[in-house]
Amino acid sequence: MHSTALAVFCLFFLLVTLAGFWAARWRRPAAGMASLEEWGLAGRSFGTWITWFLIGGDLYTAYTVIAVPAALYGAGAMGFFAVPYAVIAYPYMMMVLPRLWRVCNRHGYVTFADFVRGRYGNRWLTVAIALTGVLALMPYIALQLVGMKVVMSAMGLHGEWPLAVAFIILAAYTYSSGLRAPAVIAIVKDMMLYIMVLAALIIIPIKLGGYARVFQLANQALATHTPPATIFLKPGQFLGYSTLAIGSALALMLYPHTATAVLSASSPNVIRRNAAMLPAYSFLLGLVALLGYLALAAGIQTKDTSSAVPLLFLKSFPEWFAGFCLAAIAIGALVPAAIMSIAASNLFTRNLYGEFVGRKMLPSEESAMAKIVSLVVKFGALIFVLYLPTPYAIEMQLLGGIWMCQLVPSIVIGVFTRWFHPWALVVGWAAGMASGTAMAASLQLKSSVYPLHLPAWLGGTWAMYAAVPALLLNLAISVLLTLVFRSAGLNSGSDSTDASAYVG
Repeated sequence: MHSTALAVFCLFFLLVTLAGFWAARWRRPAAGMASLEEWGLAGRSFGTWITWFLIGGDLYTAYTVIAVPAALYGAGAMGFFAVPYAVIAYPYMMMVLPRLWRVCNRHGYVTFADFVRGRYGNRWLTVAIALTGVLALMPYIALQLVGMKVVMSAMGLHGEWPLAVAFIILAAYTYSSGLRAPAVIAIVKDMMLYIMVLAALIIIPIKLGGYARVFQLANQALATHTPPATIFLKPGQFLGYSTLAIGSALALMLYPHTATAVLSASSPNVIRRNAAMLPAYSFLLGLVALLGYLALAAGIQTKDTSSAVPLLFLKSFPEWFAGFCLAAIAIGALVPAAIMSIAASNLFTRNLYGEFVGRKMLPSEESAMAKIVSLVVKFGALIFVLYLPTPYAIEMQLLGGIWMCQLVPSIVIGVFTRWFHPWALVVGWAAGMASGTAMAASLQLKSSVYPLHLPAWLGGTWAMYAAVPALLLNLAISVLLTLVFRSAGLNSGSDSTDASAYVG
């Protein structure tokens, strides 16, 4: 038991807990939070800096700080794909999300599935979009718990109760404060994270003899792994690496928790400014990734690669500062877990239950249901982590990225054109989901880079991220069936969105 580190950890955890409950009073409207727009989107009131902290806290999670260095610790250069994918994501964000924000704000949409419902007027396409989002979020929430569990285990806290207590507290202040709670906590979390990373990347390399020595020792350690790895990409990894970056960028901006953070902004200009400013987090992510090489160079030995970073901090720093660093990682789990549970409850309330209830729910009814669903989602993720092996959550998360890519035709292309027929999009979505899942399943969910076998005249075997060929199949079927359905005169539904919302 690392008593000093644990005491510091508990102190900071207590501070953010108090901040989470205080957030219920922060910017609280006179009418309270008895609507989904107020509880789930904070009244669409966040300016540039709050949105920056919120989206950053949303995208760069506790599991990011654990998993990205763990990927480099275990597999070398291949794990660096997370850095270019974040770079690709922000120009894409600049182009697509302000346009989506305008339409959603004009019509009071709370989720991207709401947008699809208005754009295409097709219940089953809406349900498909919402169901995909909920399915992809559940293992993502569980992974935040995995990150917290790894940190607690490193300090000597084992068993079920520490994690259960942490998430009961999270559930309580999310229930009372809604999206305002993670927005407040994100500010504290991000400041702590920057201090942690900068201290680690300055102090630890000095102790190890400089970065040249770090890379040398890391490369030597990676050569002993099974299979052997290096700090450089091998030629056979180029396509897998690049498609992982591209596919992950496409999926990132479609996740429901991203939508929730983006739609809470006060204007499209806030989103544009964030697209310009968020690459600062990409720089931080590159630094975070280097922690994996520092762990190798420092001689950290562990079969569980996820524990490499916590063990590195406990070995390299005084216990009080190691406790601060581990608290930063654990608090980094609270922000995305809260936003994800809110996003999942918004989707269920509006686009799953709401589609079949038979009447339009009152704002107070939507808010009450969403609060209950957010509790169910969090405790479902807690049970997932406590009673199923950790690799299950990681493997399901691999599927989550593949699934989210299949929403590109409906949402990303849909915000620019309504050319696609909604039933063609439903069939294309089903084909993409089935083929992507089959490719990952054929690899026993151990990897998402699939060796796609093509005829020799098309280059033979191409190892690429399974989401990419699945999305190409999705698009091909959607285009083909749109042509068929339009020529057959099949009803294409109605677009109830305002055309002027797409301009500007």
